[in-house]
Amino acid sequence: MSNYAESIARPPRTLTEREVALLLRTTGQHAAGWRDHVIFGLALGTGLREHEILALDIGDVFDGDGSARRHVGLRVFKRATEDPAPQEIVLSDTLRAKLEKLLKQKRADGQGVEPADPLFISRKHHRLSTRQLRHAFAVWQQRAGFERRFNFHALRHTACSNLYRRTRDIRLTQRFARHCSITTTGIYTHPTDEELVRSVQELPC
Repeated sequence: MSNYAESIARPPRTLTEREVALLLRTTGQHAAGWRDHVIFGLALGTGLREHEILALDIGDVFDGDGSARRHVGLRVFKRATEDPAPQEIVLSDTLRAKLEKLLKQKRADGQGVEPADPLFISRKHHRLSTRQLRHAFAVWQQRAGFERRFNFHALRHTACSNLYRRTRDIRLTQRFARHCSITTTGIYTHPTDEELVRSVQELPC
């Protein structure tokens, strides 16, 4: 079986619309959860991988006046030997507003907000680690009442799948996912159970 056929046969695990809403609502309504709310929002709104999110510094995201940029160049990202070019992501207005709120909170809490300071930090004011992020994601899934558990990478799969479902444009999804090969992007074209249910409702019978 070809790599493309294998990717279509094994679609990635993605969150349902209800699970995304639960996650964002649960983290967004707790002041202590705002850091994680922004992290999950970044993953869902940009398709960033966990190590790419954790590597972000203040200066990567914000201009000198504290405004979040529309285009964010990545210093750390998954590199492909066939395309070592720099990568960037595009932030929606919703994400920019959330990031600016986070920056204000960091200033109010006396956290470092210099360009070289990490964007996401732990309680001990160190850069948030992968282990800490994965633990936080597991905790918030439990608090949100998830009936199944996901790893953090499922947020990237969800982001890419959601973009494809909204646009039906695989080339746009490829650019969003920052894939070198469109074959890799093919895994996000797999229909979901929700889409099947909606389609069945419209069948004459």
